[in-house]
Amino acid sequence: MNYVKNQLTVMRGNLLKEIEGFNPEFMDVQPEGFNNTIHWHLGHVLTVAENFLLKSNSELPANYSQLFGYGSKPAEWAGDVPTVDVLKQQLHEQLDRLLEIPEERLTEKTAQPFNGMETVGEFINFVVLHEANHIGQIHAMKLFIQSTN
Repeated sequence: MNYVKNQLTVMRGNLLKEIEGFNPEFMDVQPEGFNNTIHWHLGHVLTVAENFLLKSNSELPANYSQLFGYGSKPAEWAGDVPTVDVLKQQLHEQLDRLLEIPEERLTEKTAQPFNGMETVGEFINFVVLHEANHIGQIHAMKLFIQSTN
């Protein structure tokens, strides 16, 4: 379980470090060739982890799935959209809740399998890989934005 907790901690730390010191004005810039903004990526990572691993005890507002779910776009945002600072705080808080998942739950079957994944442990692996993918997207977006501003 230490390995799992370490992976969650390292990945979330990498995500938050990637945006550390980045100009807040650029969080909502959607560079040409990209589908979303850094602001969206932060909410998306948060929402996916919540839906896959913490859904029964979710602490996120109900509208997050519409704002940040698969296929959503910042251009279509309506209503109350959390700020980047709120999302960063929620990402920190969520990590604490993820780290509280007991080891005995890793082999527990989930109510809704997804893409061949059936256990909590498999979903944790997915969340880590998913987050790594979005860190890469954020990194690429930062480089593009910084080179054009």
